[in-house]
Amino acid sequence: MIIGGNIGKNKVTPNEEAWKDYAICYRELYPYVDYFVVNVSSPNTPGLRELQEKDSLHKILTTLQEMRKELAVANGHKPLLLKIAPDLTKEQIDDVIDLATEIKLDGLVATNTTISREGLLTAADKVNAIGAGGLSGLPVRERSTEVVKYIAEKTEGQLPLIASGGIFTGEDAQEKLKAGASLVQVWTGFIYEGPAIVKKIVRTISTK
Repeated sequence: MIIGGNIGKNKVTPNEEAWKDYAICYRELYPYVDYFVVNVSSPNTPGLRELQEKDSLHKILTTLQEMRKELAVANGHKPLLLKIAPDLTKEQIDDVIDLATEIKLDGLVATNTTISREGLLTAADKVNAIGAGGLSGLPVRERSTEVVKYIAEKTEGQLPLIASGGIFTGEDAQEKLKAGASLVQVWTGFIYEGPAIVKKIVRTISTK
């Protein structure tokens, strides 16, 4: 079984010190997981998404890459990926691509949850009453696919992508793969469809 470690910073840690939290998580988990995802895109941690700016990302990712040289001696090379938000502008995505190419990042996860509430059928007052936070599932599917497609085309398929967002069926997964993803990740779909969602998706893809 392949196990991934999704790491982030503590809520109370100021952003200028965030790299230290990532480094601690990385070192402690390194012997136990097969790959790492650096999460700077969860909307549930105040200020976290500010770390998606190029300079902040560079500090975090290059620190972890340097640590990997030491840690890999005893525990092998563990791929390092970055998880980005669906709410990034085109210019911000370009910055992420440039950085990933520059430091030879192992891949990206696109995308996390969204802070957008556009297109929801639920009444606005009810949505507002629920409060802030990341929205997952079908509302993020289209935007997630757009981001995957944009990155895949921009990098000519040279940067591995794990697609995430609104995957409930084999057809949804196939959409992500056609957009340029190497792998797909399910979370909300897993809740609604149960563990069998994996088998259903694999069966659909294998018949295409």
